[in-house]
Amino acid sequence: MPKRGKNYKAALEVYDRAELLEVDQAMDVVVKTAKAKFDETIEAHFRMGVDGRHADQQIRGAIVLPHGTGNTKKVLVFAKGPKAAEAEEAGADFVGAEEMAQKIQKEGWFEFDAVIATPDMMGVVGRLGKILGPKGLMPNPKSGTVTMDVAKAIQETKAGKVEYRLDKTNIIHTPIGKASFGPEKLAENFNALAAAIIKAKPAAAKGQYMKSVTVAATMGPGVKINPTKIG
Repeated sequence: MPKRGKNYKAALEVYDRAELLEVDQAMDVVVKTAKAKFDETIEAHFRMGVDGRHADQQIRGAIVLPHGTGNTKKVLVFAKGPKAAEAEEAGADFVGAEEMAQKIQKEGWFEFDAVIATPDMMGVVGRLGKILGPKGLMPNPKSGTVTMDVAKAIQETKAGKVEYRLDKTNIIHTPIGKASFGPEKLAENFNALAAAIIKAKPAAAKGQYMKSVTVAATMGPGVKINPTKIG
C-alpha cells in the first residue's frame, strides 16, 4: 500500500470516509481536503450498473459545464479548405490534415488537449485510432467532435466541454472543476454532469443505474456521495 503524505492524512480527519453525503456536503468536504500548494482538479467518479462490453449498454456523451473546468484546452482540428480557415478564425490552436497525422505518428507529437475533425477527414484520423484512442482523444460524433460546425465545437471545447464515457471497469471519470471554484460552483458543475449521465441511460440498463459516486481532489481522498440523492 502506498505511503500517504501528511496532507492526505489531515484530509481524512475532516470527514467520515464511510458516510454517504449529499452533493452540497460532499463539495464542501472535497474543497476542504484539497491541501496541495497548487489548485487541485476535482474529479467525479461514477461506478455504473451497466456492462459496457455490450453495445446497447454503452454510456457516452459530452456537456459544457456551467462554470467550465478551470483548464484552457489546446485544440487540434483536422480540416481542409474553407473549414480549415473557419477553424483558425474560431481560435483553434492547430489546424491541418495529413501533415498533422504524420507529425503525431512519426514524431509522437501531443501538444494538444482535444481533437476535432470534419467528417471528410475521418479517413485520415481513423489511422490514428490506436494512438489517440487510449488517450481519450479520438474524435467521435456522439461527443460532437466529428462535425462540420467546427467553430461551435472549438468554442464549446474552450468553454469547458467535457466528455464522459465508460472505462473498461464500467466507471466514468470526469473533471468537474478546480478547488478554487468553491463548493457552490463545483456542485452546479457536478449536477449538470450527473443530469447528462442520467439522461444518457441506455434502454438496456437494468437495476441500480449509479452504483456508487465519489468525488476527489487531485491529491485528496475520495468523498462518497449518496447516489440515491442525485437527480
